[in-house]
Amino acid sequence: MPPAGLTRFNTADDATARAALHEVCASRAWGERMLARRPYATTDALFAANDAAMADLTAADLAEAMAGHPPIGRPKPGDPTSHREQSGMAGASDALKAELLELNLAYQEKFGHVFLICASGRTGEQMRDAVRNRIDNTPEQEREIVRTELGKINRIRLTRIAEHAEGDAV
Repeated sequence: MPPAGLTRFNTADDATARAALHEVCASRAWGERMLARRPYATTDALFAANDAAMADLTAADLAEAMAGHPPIGRPKPGDPTSHREQSGMAGASDALKAELLELNLAYQEKFGHVFLICASGRTGEQMRDAVRNRIDNTPEQEREIVRTELGKINRIRLTRIAEHAEGDAV
């Protein structure tokens, strides 16, 4: 039997489920693929669908998904998910925040999109080091790394949907 949150997601009307999926990933193509595969018997089936949908995303779909993510070090104001996922930056020094901003801008100039990493559980220093390591990648290499990182972020967010307590919205 699926967890209660997953059952609520499976039985939600399409508009409600679509809105919940959009909070997970801003790619409309990803969301439609996920919606079409409902109902999900298990959280693992939900994750497998995420993996399959991520693998099918085009470069344009990935760009749309990335547009839904704020730069590292600058979570969306009023967005608890963004703040929670970037909590590793909470204690960062002003110097580290300034360095990360500079690296983010250089990355965005080179690749045309925000630097994207699954920030959950990472320190500010680890995220800075990741930008430094990835900035020399080719656009093709970076697109596949972004695909993997988005998949990780989606799994974390999908887990929250599947594990919602009774009475919570989808």
